Amino acid sequence: QVQLVESGGGLVQPGGSLRLSCAASGFTFSNYAMYWVRQAPGKGLEWISSINRVGVTHYADSVKGRFTISRANDRNTLYLQMNNLKPEDTALYYCATDSMGRNRGQGTQVTVSS
Repeated sequence: QVQLVESGGGLVQPGGSLRLSCAASGFTFSNYAMYWVRQAPGKGLEWISSINRVGVTHYADSVKGRFTISRANDRNTLYLQMNNLKPEDTALYYCATDSMGRNRGQGTQVTVSS
């Protein structure tokens, strides 16, 4: 079955950086577009980035220019490099196989605070 395991979250000061990883298994990773979504406290799921099978990327306006999505098909791993983090980026971050986040992992917490 599909398994997605996120890691790399933590507490960081505003302006800092984090790199999230998502280890995928149970499906042919290289055949699928992949997504990052997040859920801030008290809010719904928000799509923030996607990457298709050949590496074409898209970003939500809220993260464009600060976040970079990438993938390593040989390692079945999805990444999210997050730079210039802001307090409003505080959320539980999930990787998913769909843009709505219906099939997602358990998430990794990112907290941006001084």
